[in-house]
Amino acid sequence: MHISRRSLVAIAAGAILSGSLHAQAWPAKPVRMVVPFPAGGGTDLITREVANRLAGSGYTFVLDNKPGSGGNIGVDAAAKAAPDGYTFVMGQTSNLAINPTLYSKLPYDPLKDLTPVSLVASAPLVIVVGADSPFKSLADVVNAAKARPATINFATSGNGTVAHLAAEAFQKAANVKLTHIPYKGAAQGATDVISGQVHLYVSSIPTLLGYIKSGKMRPIAVTSARRADDLPQVPAIAETYKGFDAVTWFGIVGPANLPKEVVAKLNADINKVLKDPELRKKLGDQGADVAGSTPEQFATLIRDDIVRWGKIVKESNARID
Repeated sequence: MHISRRSLVAIAAGAILSGSLHAQAWPAKPVRMVVPFPAGGGTDLITREVANRLAGSGYTFVLDNKPGSGGNIGVDAAAKAAPDGYTFVMGQTSNLAINPTLYSKLPYDPLKDLTPVSLVASAPLVIVVGADSPFKSLADVVNAAKARPATINFATSGNGTVAHLAAEAFQKAANVKLTHIPYKGAAQGATDVISGQVHLYVSSIPTLLGYIKSGKMRPIAVTSARRADDLPQVPAIAETYKGFDAVTWFGIVGPANLPKEVVAKLNADINKVLKDPELRKKLGDQGADVAGSTPEQFATLIRDDIVRWGKIVKESNARID
């Protein structure tokens, strides 16, 4: 059968137009956003706020909370989903950068099984003491730890958490030895610090801000490179130990091999809503700093932090089998 050159051109143009319309049509149905931690927590709150703002750009997100195994269950669910642009997950420092070294068997490879879309926010940690503690500053803790090695203890929400590893990095920077007391949740650790049974508590600012404002805890340092907006009077560890920076970040990733046009569109729309002053204030009230990125910048952050945190995991001998 003979087909004229004009017909071929028309067919080709139609195919290009069809492909273009197909790309423009995304998302044509609700998008599943996996949250790898329980509802009501910091990750859930950040995800919901961003998803609500994206609704104004034509998206409908269905949030799917899949907690467990340090966030691994939720991330794995997204990694194994079809790469069609209808499943994403809000990943964090823990499950994208720490867990690859912390867990002996991880069901996914962050570098091979996921497509980075955009960094969303980061949040520093805060070191606190009880209101009646003799420690008034980080220098007081360091002096006591050097005078009595391993007798000063600190609490976190568990082995291998960002808080635990940030404290390990601090010990190395200050050349001191502290004793780690891991808890399964925030409440009991907070109670023991307030009562004086535990010397220090390391956790996210949102987790401890209520205790700080009520006067039950006294903050002595934040772990970010600069002071936190919520606690401007509290010095950063980096003011004494140059270059120190240990924060937890949050970012959206999807399965490997996502269509490039989907990644580009979602990235652009995320970065657009992150400029919303109301969103920035809401996240800021929770101790989070809004931080957008390109997909390439986020991929570099994940790759670099796997190396950085992996080294700290190995030095601390933290391990989960």
